[in-house]
Amino acid sequence: MNRRVRFLDTRPLRRSRPFRDLWIGTSASQLGSQIATVAVLAQVWDLTGSTVGTGAIGLATGLSMVLFGLLGGTLADSVDRRALVRAITAGQLLVAAGLSIQAVAGNRNVVLLLALVAAGTACGALGAPARRTFPVRLLPADQVAAGLALTNVSFQAAMLAGPALAGLIIARWDLPAAYGAQAVTTVVSVLAVIRLPVMKPEGADTNFTRRRPERGGWRIVLRRPTLWGSMATDLSATLLAMPIALFPLVNEIRFGGNPQTLGLFLSAVAVGGIAAGFLSGTVTRWRRGGLVQLCAAAVWGLALAGFGLSGPLWPALGCLAVAGAADTVSVVRRSALVQLETPDAYRGRVSSLEHVIGVAGPELGNFRGGLMASATSAPFALVTGGLSATLAVAAVAATNASLRAYRTPPTPDEPTAPETVDAATVTG
Repeated sequence: MNRRVRFLDTRPLRRSRPFRDLWIGTSASQLGSQIATVAVLAQVWDLTGSTVGTGAIGLATGLSMVLFGLLGGTLADSVDRRALVRAITAGQLLVAAGLSIQAVAGNRNVVLLLALVAAGTACGALGAPARRTFPVRLLPADQVAAGLALTNVSFQAAMLAGPALAGLIIARWDLPAAYGAQAVTTVVSVLAVIRLPVMKPEGADTNFTRRRPERGGWRIVLRRPTLWGSMATDLSATLLAMPIALFPLVNEIRFGGNPQTLGLFLSAVAVGGIAAGFLSGTVTRWRRGGLVQLCAAAVWGLALAGFGLSGPLWPALGCLAVAGAADTVSVVRRSALVQLETPDAYRGRVSSLEHVIGVAGPELGNFRGGLMASATSAPFALVTGGLSATLAVAAVAATNASLRAYRTPPTPDEPTAPETVDAATVTG
């Protein structure tokens, strides 16, 4: 296998117009979502002046995401997925319009604001499982990981640019303009979804409108070692080593609580993720996706343990950048494996489970880290968490031969000669 470094694999954008439309719409939606997140945070703080109020944002979004995400998985296996996402995106546009109207009207009712936020999150959660199935239907098997890497890069870019852009918009034109910007990006997303082809679950007849999902949609994860192993790897990494909640305390004890340093912590993770995305053409072409995910998740844990041990700023930022890069590689390979290993009739429900794990794991991981740091110290919580995550990932690797040996299915005209990828190549 050719192991030279490759930059971002843009074949999905160049060769598939439907995927290109999907990517443009998703990128616009992600940017608008980041802008709206800052606007909501600023408005809730203005209305309540309380961290309880800002914390209620997380409660409103978290509950909606979990509850409606699971329902969205069942819907994605029951109806035309394109039609579902069209309807859901239209709902998001209505919510964006509602946020703009309440801001223009000078709303002072925080409950109304949080209800709109919860409604928007519920729409996104209902459509997320169906959206996750799109790349595998629009791209050849050997390009699915590359398509997911492109989507991840746009997400990381939105995380970097969105909050800064929101700050500029709010400072110059106030909250209505920020919500208006979200509405504009949602319109772009609606137009992109309209152009997608029909995507009924495989096996549906030509008159298909709605059907009862195939039985065993949730149990299939337990029956396939590659699926439960991939999800267990992700859950081990995030549940045991999520560092975000510890950033303020680390910043306080090591860097005097400088807010600029706190911002650098978050930026370092995003920069690492974007760098990995731009170099993802290397790992997305490796067919040993399970081994790549396992190695990347282990590197994530070791890098965060290194962050906990780092005293000077630059080594600390370097460890966070490595962690962000490893996280991007792990997420891309996990998402591709889950989509490719799941029969289409079950993809909606399995994708919803993956979505919930991806949401709940980091939140619970941050909670775990905060509790451990309050009982011990932030460095101790980071080091033990990172090492525990690496050991847990190693345990998954040791007990799941199917995941270690997993290879991305070849395209029909691709040779099937065996290839090898060693851990040093993946992590180095």
